[in-house]
Amino acid sequence: MSFSPALAAYRLLTRTLEPLAPRLLDSRVRQGKEDPIRLTERLGQASYRRPHGPLVWLHGVSVGEALSILPLAERIRKDRPDVAVLVTTGTLTSAQILAKRLPPSIIHQYAPIDGPAAVARFLDHWRPNLGIFVESELWPNLLTAARERDIPLALVSARITRHTAEGWQKAPGMARRLMASFAHVWPQDQDSADRLKTLGARIDGQVNLKLSGEALPYDKMEFSRLSSLIGDRPIVVAASTHADEEDAIVQALDKLADRLFLILVPRHPDRAEAIAQSLNQNHYSFARRSRGEAVTDHTDIYLADTLGELGLFMRLADVVVMGGSFAPALGGGTVGGHNPLEPARLGKPVISGPDASNWLEVTRLLKQAGGLISVLSPSELPEVIGPLLMDPQSGRDMGERARRAAADAAAGLDRLWLALQTHLPPAPSRGRR
Repeated sequence: MSFSPALAAYRLLTRTLEPLAPRLLDSRVRQGKEDPIRLTERLGQASYRRPHGPLVWLHGVSVGEALSILPLAERIRKDRPDVAVLVTTGTLTSAQILAKRLPPSIIHQYAPIDGPAAVARFLDHWRPNLGIFVESELWPNLLTAARERDIPLALVSARITRHTAEGWQKAPGMARRLMASFAHVWPQDQDSADRLKTLGARIDGQVNLKLSGEALPYDKMEFSRLSSLIGDRPIVVAASTHADEEDAIVQALDKLADRLFLILVPRHPDRAEAIAQSLNQNHYSFARRSRGEAVTDHTDIYLADTLGELGLFMRLADVVVMGGSFAPALGGGTVGGHNPLEPARLGKPVISGPDASNWLEVTRLLKQAGGLISVLSPSELPEVIGPLLMDPQSGRDMGERARRAAADAAAGLDRLWLALQTHLPPAPSRGRR
């Protein structure tokens, strides 16, 4: 097999440096960036035996990609219970979230580093019948080794920025070689499709897995308990917030009725201490979920500093404000927003800030349906949230419009699964008993 000069140089360099990988991984453990118990998985050593029969491997590097994998993983297990599903990710947070969200029948492993030996160990153990990469994971050794083993690969819900595409164009031969590794390429939008074509990809269609999926899970008993404690107070959830957004949202919503109950769900719970200090300094009465602090009649704010419970808090909400969308308005960098379909699937009215660059198409769809309102800054939140709380039926109507739009957006998964299942052996026939 011939390689471009850039690809050949990459393979040689990674083969030379791979013996240093254990030391690098140990350093990342000390920094809290790797799981010390499962570190050998990063070197391609499996923690489970491979199940018998066909196996589909799904890969997404971090939290967003990992969550977008879930609808496809669940669809495979539902339609083809004879097929084992392996999910790989590369970050601690993604593994923690998937531990709560993946069904027990689906295997999770950390992805191997892109060294030739680690990749070989991984692929030789799992021997997938099909590999599915989500968004823009282009690891040269992994893709090349899979192609050498005749493993069909698909790049789905692919998203590639102009900056990334320009970087790959500096090594056009390498880019074409890697794109040729994929039997299917399904971008999530037209801009990504055009950029991937420029790099040599053959486009099958468009699908955005983040538009698919079921409503977020929740604990029914905990929902009842919290609902009873909060009572009939109107509830606003500020979901997946980032630095500076919490203070701005709290101050803005302070202008609404005194009985408002605000649930803050920071995107990164390890920021909770800083948020709590700010709330203390401003004399707000709040409770922290991670510490089991009680919600009382005097609690104004619930600091939900835990992972994997967003479905619980969104179900409690009368209105959901999406975090990660106000950073430019507050003088910060671009975050790009977070998935507004999560509250929409639950029939909740959605409010977003001005920065929804990661969710432009979704935001457009929900706006057109009348299920989402964008504001320019947190200071405008009372103007749109106030009327929804004063007239609860209008909020419910807006949430229902959001729910219908979310359901309509999920149809792409059917088309994708129809194409992918052609690479699997036929399902075993079910004989009569």
